[in-house]
Amino acid sequence: MATTTTPARSFLQVAATEEAAPPLRVVQIEGLVILKIIKHCKDHSPSLVTGQLLGLDVGSVLEVTNCFPFPMREEDEEIEADGANYQLEMMRCLREVNVDNNTVGWYQSTLLGSFQTVELIETFMNYQENIRRCVCIIYDPSRSDQGVLALKALKLSDSFMELYRSNNFTGEKLREKNLSWVDIFEEIPIKVSNSALISAFMTELEPDTPVTQCDYDRLQLSTSSLMERNTEFLIECMDDLSLEQQKVILGLHLVCCCFRMYLTEISSILVPILLSEPVSSTSSAASMASKEKGGEHGS
Repeated sequence: MATTTTPARSFLQVAATEEAAPPLRVVQIEGLVILKIIKHCKDHSPSLVTGQLLGLDVGSVLEVTNCFPFPMREEDEEIEADGANYQLEMMRCLREVNVDNNTVGWYQSTLLGSFQTVELIETFMNYQENIRRCVCIIYDPSRSDQGVLALKALKLSDSFMELYRSNNFTGEKLREKNLSWVDIFEEIPIKVSNSALISAFMTELEPDTPVTQCDYDRLQLSTSSLMERNTEFLIECMDDLSLEQQKVILGLHLVCCCFRMYLTEISSILVPILLSEPVSSTSSAASMASKEKGGEHGS
């Protein structure tokens, strides 16, 4: 009986016949990773910074368990070579201490939401040449100062990647695919995860006094979106009030000066009159008395 032997398949053939991975549904980030991202971006704000995301790709969930920042780049350095060497050295050190060192994307800071750039698209395409699924975590420190955690996970849409790889990036093709600037990126929901040890530690840090939801609402600056503008209007009104008060004080001072001058002029007129009336009355009385005496002598 003849036996049939199946030909050995290469790794590329096995990877090509592998079942399609489920779509990415959620990005699960450790709480410590979020704190590292926020600290790195805020310490160098308003300069834009970036860093590497490490974790695992498990089914429809992309787990981000660690991250490390990239050094600040200077123009006179070999940017690409130094960045690649730094990244490999960091991943080697993390591997030695048994920490997840699988690259799942990168994070970067932005200013006032201006992250949709050509450089971001090119970075996505370069990453996805070696990584099947990767995300970019965008953090905006300027919006976070207003009380909102401006943290979002983005990936390129499949339709846009196909059009970008075809090198036929024209307006007609965009209209055929019904693509606009809104369809370039897809936002993936973020889920914050903490270990049981951290959760227990946070429970120990909770105060003994009960805290209601109303107490937390007082700390939400984003609930009063017009509060900052109203405060600016109030400051302007206070400035106007101080100017008006200075004008009133100056007006009262001028009135007092005018009244003092008026009193001075009145006194200069009335004082001689008041002083001259008694003198004239005594002289007339003396003349009348002398006349009466002269009449008596004549008689």
